[in-house]
Amino acid sequence: MAHGIFIGGGGEAYGQAQELLLNRANRHGLVAGATGTGKTVTLQILAEGFSREGVPVLCADVKGDLSGISQSGSAEHKLHDKLLSRADTIGLAEYDYRATPTIFYDLYGEQGHPVRATISEMGPVLLSRLMDLTEVQEGALTVAFEYADAQDMLLLDLKDLRKLLVHLGDKQVMDEVSREFGRISSSTLGAIQRSLLMLERDGADLFFGEPALELADLMRTDTDGRGVVSVLDATRLINSPRLYSTFLLWLLSELFEELPEVGDPDKPKLVFFFDEAHLLFNDAPKALLAKIDQVVKLIRSKGVGVFFVTQNPRDLPESVLAQLGNRIQHALRAYTPSERKAVKSAAESFRPNPDFDTETVITELGVGEALVSTLDEKGRPGVVQRTLIRPPSSRLGPATETERREILSASPVAAKYDKAIDRESAYEILEKREAEAAKEAERLAREEEKAARELEKQKSRKTSTSSSRRRSVIEREGSRIVQNVLKDGFRYVLRGIMGGRRR
Repeated sequence: MAHGIFIGGGGEAYGQAQELLLNRANRHGLVAGATGTGKTVTLQILAEGFSREGVPVLCADVKGDLSGISQSGSAEHKLHDKLLSRADTIGLAEYDYRATPTIFYDLYGEQGHPVRATISEMGPVLLSRLMDLTEVQEGALTVAFEYADAQDMLLLDLKDLRKLLVHLGDKQVMDEVSREFGRISSSTLGAIQRSLLMLERDGADLFFGEPALELADLMRTDTDGRGVVSVLDATRLINSPRLYSTFLLWLLSELFEELPEVGDPDKPKLVFFFDEAHLLFNDAPKALLAKIDQVVKLIRSKGVGVFFVTQNPRDLPESVLAQLGNRIQHALRAYTPSERKAVKSAAESFRPNPDFDTETVITELGVGEALVSTLDEKGRPGVVQRTLIRPPSSRLGPATETERREILSASPVAAKYDKAIDRESAYEILEKREAEAAKEAERLAREEEKAARELEKQKSRKTSTSSSRRRSVIEREGSRIVQNVLKDGFRYVLRGIMGGRRR
């Protein structure tokens, strides 16, 4: 008999107890329902259950409530009596309070350890999605990555990419790159730079850098063998939905790339809860949707289970929904024709139960109730059952700021991620090249100036020598003429004298 996580059930008005088999948890799942119907608590009890079974969990905390999983429930809690009554109703005899081992993360480093990835790890496709680039701009960004690889330049943070784009804007470099990798234009590079600026204003500059998150730290167990729950604080991140969804998609892709094939293990190596899952698919281009579909389909063979948490099943593409074998459906409201279609669509996704009309029950469910269908040992969807969700053992509601800080200070990864590092990468390399080029240009300018002065001196010397030579010729010629004149005069005088004597 396979081990499972108890979800709920019990009571005269409900069907048999429901559990999620561990060896079927990597077949993925869906937790859906309108706001306020109990999705967060369901996520919490599933995360607790996986942790107890030694399975690490990664989940996003969109509202801040999930942080309470790090704290034990208490008899002083205002809902204590209701929780005990719920446990008794569903036959949960061994219900007790306990905290779950937790590590807090936060892309902004405010409510958890900073989470970072490098520009190179993210890649041009996901970056283009993040910056909402056109196909032409994505192509130019891909060329920039190829050029960086060819030049052995690491792209680690936003300043690396920004510096690279400026470098590529140089006419000589652009011509060279265009010949080798394909034509790019300065206007396209300018558009990408403007998108980078907007990305930086959204806080993405805090995300890109080092030390980058190591997947092994998301797959930890504590000294008791319990899986550690990594809670990503998304209370601020959710205001940048494109960054939120791109980051989680990057994590999925990294898991898919790095983890070895394990087939269908007895239990997952990691379970990934993707809250507000509709953000992943909003306005996603076809190529990206195909990538998501591929990753979700194949990542189960790596031992990773992915649970999408969203308000309505129709938020997810049909190709993805078809891969979600375990389903927990909280209440949906049907006030408009569109909402009635959504309810009907959700009802038709379940294996029918002859004891009730699924479509009707979905609209009648109360808070903490759900329709549940999980895969059996042969991988077949179970008949849908109306279920009371079990109460959590950890706290209902958020951890206090003091409690959060205590957990952060005792965290095994605090020294690893809390301080950013900035090693030599594209920015430093290009700065160094520019400095060397400027130094060389200055040296050449000095040599040219020196050569110009030397040439001027040589011209001056030539002019002086020529003048001197001209003067010497004139002086010699003048002296010769004078001498001839004197000689002729002397002879004339002498002839006169001598002639006079003869007469």
